[in-house]
Amino acid sequence: MEFQTTDLKKGLKVEVDGKPYNIIKSDFTNPGKGSAFVKVKLKNLEDGSVLERTYKSGVSTGVVKPDLEEKEVEYMYEDPDGFNFMDQGNYETIHVLADQVGDMKYYLQEGIRLNVLYYKGNPISIEPPTFVNLKVEETDPGLKGDTASGGTKKAIMETGLQINVPLFIKQGEVLKVDTRTGEYVERVNS
Repeated sequence: MEFQTTDLKKGLKVEVDGKPYNIIKSDFTNPGKGSAFVKVKLKNLEDGSVLERTYKSGVSTGVVKPDLEEKEVEYMYEDPDGFNFMDQGNYETIHVLADQVGDMKYYLQEGIRLNVLYYKGNPISIEPPTFVNLKVEETDPGLKGDTASGGTKKAIMETGLQINVPLFIKQGEVLKVDTRTGEYVERVNS
């Protein structure tokens, strides 16, 4: 199925020139003179590279629906080549290369459930939950009463992730972290 220019919206997963992409920006322009067009920014789902394309309205785009499948998995362990997950449907082990996991490795904890994206039957990337709870492994001592200044300090989480946290956060506390931005959200009462 080929997409029309009106279908090209942010968040849509598409195949362009035999590669899977996610549309991260889509702008429709009708200049008044000449034909309308859609300018899209695409992120490659395999290697993360970004591509910009312009498509005239009413003309064949060549953009088609990709052969993508998502499976729910549970993270098990890391090995020298990558990461191992258990498919929740058939309990088989799935191995995803370190390059395909990228910086998402900082959100992986044993037993966490997430989605693996497959392109033409091969795992190409992982999608962790929007929020994860991580324990602070290392940070400067917490300062009581220093919440009004809004200052931050660096903290190293149990997975190796480094984030900025408020000054009152102490080592050993569990924090809620947004996996889309890598930012501190709140403390988790344990």
